[in-house]
Amino acid sequence: MSEMILREAIEQKRDHLIKIGLSKGLSSKSVLELSQELDRLLNQYEKEKDHTLNRS
Repeated sequence: MSEMILREAIEQKRDHLIKIGLSKGLSSKSVLELSQELDRLLNQYEKEKDHTLNRS
């Protein structure tokens, strides 16, 4: 996945997480799952970024 697509996915997931957190509460199962998905996206983004920097 390209860096730009990952950034967009991160922003969308973050927005969704905030909306669900406000409506269901921060300790809801949905928020926990979305938070874990966001963490995975952020980790993937960092790996892509590091990989790109190491290629230069």
